[in-house]
Amino acid sequence: MKTVNIRGVILGEGIPKVCTPLVGRSLKELREEINLLKDIDCDLVEFRADFFEHVENIQKVKEVLLEIREALKEKPILFTFRSAKEGGEREVESEFYCKLNKEIIKTKLIDAIDIELFNEEESILELIKIAHDEDVKVVMSNHDFHKTPPKEEMISRLVKMQELGADVTKIAVMPKGSSDVLTLLEATNDMKIKYAKTPFITMSMKGVGMISRISGEVFGSAVTFGASKKASAPGQLQVKELKEILNVVHNVL
Repeated sequence: MKTVNIRGVILGEGIPKVCTPLVGRSLKELREEINLLKDIDCDLVEFRADFFEHVENIQKVKEVLLEIREALKEKPILFTFRSAKEGGEREVESEFYCKLNKEIIKTKLIDAIDIELFNEEESILELIKIAHDEDVKVVMSNHDFHKTPPKEEMISRLVKMQELGADVTKIAVMPKGSSDVLTLLEATNDMKIKYAKTPFITMSMKGVGMISRISGEVFGSAVTFGASKKASAPGQLQVKELKEILNVVHNVL
């Protein structure tokens, strides 16, 4: 499996990298979160634009993104608009989803962009090409907030993302019990051993899935998400405690 360099942060080797989401709804809330991040030891920052109250005004999204970049300087930024069907804060037409992502890619303010697998393949391929032309890495993702699919299905989705040209692949699923968490971990381990050509990210949500967020170095997941203030998904730990746990795991291995 090859590694991926996102503004100096190497995914696919060593301790899983910690990504912290910005989930403020207003400019005021985002500025408060940005100030918090200046003192937080995370590796990447994810701007969850679907939380932003003015996200349908692309110019305002660009303006707040510029503030984020200026404040965080060389910290890698992942831009994400999570659709409602995959657990995000709002639903938009596919045309707007593509337009927003295209325009944000071209700002030269981001280092990576999240593209959801379950869109029209033609649109996905176009976004990937534009991103790569602008030297923006593609994190292709799928989120199931209702269930944990069978192991083979989760692996199939991750492999499909690789085949489409993603630099990093990601799947997050909802467990109904500890057996579902084991299914996710088994899929992760199989992906690492048999199929992964690029770094990948997996997680099982809610409290019962927390073990999947701290065991990436064992099973293969390259990135884990930790909250600075408000979690963007069920089961997220705070960055400080997450980093401490990851280091404990690393030192034992």
